[in-house]
This record gives sequence, C-alpha cells and structure tokens, in this order.
Amino acid sequence: MILLDTHIWLWWLHEPNQLSQAAQQAIQHEEPENGLLVSAISVWEVAVKSSIGKLVLPLPIDEWYPLAKTHSGIIIEPLSPIDAIVSTQLPDDFHKDPADRILVAIARRYQIPLVTCDAKILNYPHVKTIW
Repeated sequence: MILLDTHIWLWWLHEPNQLSQAAQQAIQHEEPENGLLVSAISVWEVAVKSSIGKLVLPLPIDEWYPLAKTHSGIIIEPLSPIDAIVSTQLPDDFHKDPADRILVAIARRYQIPLVTCDAKILNYPHVKTIW
C-alpha cells in the first residue's frame, strides 16, 4: 500500500504524464495489489481549491468526487483523531501545512511510502517517499 499526496491523486486521475517514472511504477504495482490510499484531507484540499477557483476539475466537485473515489484501487482513509494529534508531534523540524502534516502522520502510522513531488516532504527524513 502507498499513500498518494493530493497532487499525485489528481495527476494520476487526470494528467498521468505529470508523474515521475518511479511514481507511475509504484502506482501501477500497488493499485491491483494493495490499493492506493487517499486521505480525507486530500478530498478536503481538492474541495477547497475547487471552491476558490485554484483548481479546475472536469466536473463539479459533488459529481467529480463519487467518480474519483471509486477509481480502481482507491481507498479513502478517514481522518483519524490520532493522526490529527500525531501531526502536531512530528519529529524534528517540518513545515506547518496541516494537510501535509496529516499525510506524513498517516504514512508513518502505516509505515508506507508517501508518493509526492513536494520538496518539503521529500526532504523530511522521517517519512518514506516515492518520486
């Protein structure tokens, strides 16, 4: 199992050519094997960015999400209070974005890689990443 960062989920659904070779291979391998974890915080990020015009989806969000969540291999991970707490207690110095902190907490809890191209996450030594 792997955890997809929000932009990776969007790219995989709509612009797979944006993904690195390693990300594509990991997704193609894990999709039928163990599934692709997408956090509820990513759903929230998509909804927020869509509502303020920073993200254009091919359909209105309330039509897009039911299709996106049932795409092959997707497992939506509910927001856990434990992940919310742990996201405030990550080791060393990590940036303040709450969604990224929750994604890192989830990846650490499951001990799975987080697929991302976010340099702040890639440079954080306390989480496994794929890019």
